[in-house]
Amino acid sequence: MSVSILLSLVLASIVLIVLLTSKLKYNIFLSMFVISLLLGITALPVKDVVPIITEGFGGTMKSIGVIIVLGIMIGLLLEKTGATMSMASAILRLTGKERAGLSIGITGYVTGIPIFCDSGFIVMSGLNKSLVQRTGKPMIYMATLLAAGLYSVHCLIPPHPGAMAAAGLLNTNIGHLILLGMAVAVPCSAAGFAWAHFMCRNVAHSPAQSPPDETEPVAERALPSAFRSFLPIIVPLALLTTKSAVLLKLPASKGLFVSTIRLLGCPEVALLIGVGLAVTLFKTINVRLVNELFDKAIEKAGPILVLTGAGGIFGAVIKATGVGVHAGTLLASTGLGLCIPFVIAAFLKTALGSSTVAIMTAASIIAPMLAALHLESETGRLLATLAMGSGSMIVSHANDSYFWVVTKFSGLDMGQTLRVYTSTTFVMGLAAFLTVLLCSLFLL
Repeated sequence: MSVSILLSLVLASIVLIVLLTSKLKYNIFLSMFVISLLLGITALPVKDVVPIITEGFGGTMKSIGVIIVLGIMIGLLLEKTGATMSMASAILRLTGKERAGLSIGITGYVTGIPIFCDSGFIVMSGLNKSLVQRTGKPMIYMATLLAAGLYSVHCLIPPHPGAMAAAGLLNTNIGHLILLGMAVAVPCSAAGFAWAHFMCRNVAHSPAQSPPDETEPVAERALPSAFRSFLPIIVPLALLTTKSAVLLKLPASKGLFVSTIRLLGCPEVALLIGVGLAVTLFKTINVRLVNELFDKAIEKAGPILVLTGAGGIFGAVIKATGVGVHAGTLLASTGLGLCIPFVIAAFLKTALGSSTVAIMTAASIIAPMLAALHLESETGRLLATLAMGSGSMIVSHANDSYFWVVTKFSGLDMGQTLRVYTSTTFVMGLAAFLTVLLCSLFLL
């Protein structure tokens, strides 16, 4: 079968997935699975199709399945114990109420590391409303800053499922991805902050009001300390970072210390330690309640794992056709490099609405092209993953569930959110990608 026909079949498959999931609202997993199966039957020997599909699903689960489950467990535990509110209060004390916008943005960035952006926004919406009441700042401004802080890390770093799926499909070093992803998220968030400030410059402020009662100090005393609240996030990140640094300096060493660091720095082990630290945040550990949270985390992880596995299937079938190598060779001659994964992810995000599905599908398409795009090195894979994460921010609008969470939980109308929040996601994605391009000048 000619390359042009194969390329046409793959492009038709992508278009069909977009149509089935965004326009016809069919189940995403079944749509991707059926299209992958049809593509395999059409382009590959029939006897190879099922083994490729099962290998694609199983290989993806092997690389990231446990990490996604443990990440969700940490997020739920931090939410249930009130640790997220404790972290937010600590940040607010540092920045002061006069810089409430900065405070809520930083809060979103920090608490968004382990918690999904939609869950984080719902948990923090009460604090955000309180800050709006106390400072008189416009709700659209404060809501956008909170949403932007959460969104920046959600799209760029593990353990969020989109970044994890892309890392698994591209074989990206997770420790390096977390470190550089957090660094890229800073200018990304700053750009979102500046844009939201610009867009809301003419929005009228309301007079600041005192809280109706004095119940908040009592509530805050019931929360875990800020130090303990941050530990389930900081310790796993520190272990992952230490492992990456040790392997960089002592790649061949096999001593007890290095072996221990390698074990503790494995994402699965590091996040398990984070789960243990999060459990200790309960004043008294109720085994039944903790088990219920674990069960809830597993239930929440189920759909994400299934979607991620579907992306693995689609990617495995595309890789088996060989079209990715040919397309990569063709695109390599354009000199666009990192622009290719960015544009593909941005298109899928805008069309499908889900950042997770966008980056996962983009990774399936890009993985076979890496060598042709000169991104096959460890650093190239890292930057390609972040480029897709940047693209998966552009743009959040009415087909994105997070858009409606921001709108409804802030009491905004759709027009306000589209004008300020949606335009902010475009600026953030562009800023993140420009940062990735700048990094590539020094790292590639």
